[in-house]
Amino acid sequence: MNAIWPLGPSVKRLTTAGGAMLYNAALARNFNPAWFEPGFWAQRGELAGAALGRGTTHFVRGAGHDWVLRHYRRGGVAARLSEDRYLWRSEQRTRPFAEWALTHRLHRAGLPVPVPVAARYVRDGRAYRGDIITERLAPTWSLVEALRIDALSLLTWVSIGRCIRRFHDLGVCHADLNAHNVLLGEEGVYLVDFDRCRLRADGLWRDGNLVRLRRSLDKIAYGLPAERFTDADWHALLGGYRQPPVPPADAAAQRT
Repeated sequence: MNAIWPLGPSVKRLTTAGGAMLYNAALARNFNPAWFEPGFWAQRGELAGAALGRGTTHFVRGAGHDWVLRHYRRGGVAARLSEDRYLWRSEQRTRPFAEWALTHRLHRAGLPVPVPVAARYVRDGRAYRGDIITERLAPTWSLVEALRIDALSLLTWVSIGRCIRRFHDLGVCHADLNAHNVLLGEEGVYLVDFDRCRLRADGLWRDGNLVRLRRSLDKIAYGLPAERFTDADWHALLGGYRQPPVPPADAAAQRT
């Protein structure tokens, strides 16, 4: 694992019953596999809500932690065959370990992503199930939620484009770049959900990511007032995307 993903000394791997887990000891010392179970947090009175999507995402809030717990579930036709089991290939290729390791790398590179806390898989013959825990971001709204409330400023669209460009410049091909996975907050723009994402050499996949986002925005905008998403908004996003990246020295100066 570490030969491919240099995760750093704070990341620990622990063998568990039927599988293994990764966790960041700097964020959660003595991490317990039971922490992947919503029932554990319910007994402690630390479940702080849930969000329904393909599966259920649980929010965990207690002394010293504000986390998001997500169980991997299939979508589409595949879910009819198995709701939450995936074909075993190798530990490195399990969805929780791959997503956790990539998100950890992106966070260490300074990109705006949720901080990964822990991930695990549990094998069952030739299949496995998985879970991931990340830190919950400061108050944010998905791009979908924001557009349902009001139109966004052109500067916000520029910021979204610049954010996506930062990920692309590092080679991050987002497998599902849509308006649900772009988050807006007081501290800026974030991208989330790196399941099935990977690092790639520069190529046409960049355009494919942007086309996927545009389709998502057109779908969301259908039925909303016309001013919520316009061609001018999209061109502002593309304008931000095309701006040259800020050199590290200049970026540091802007943060001070």
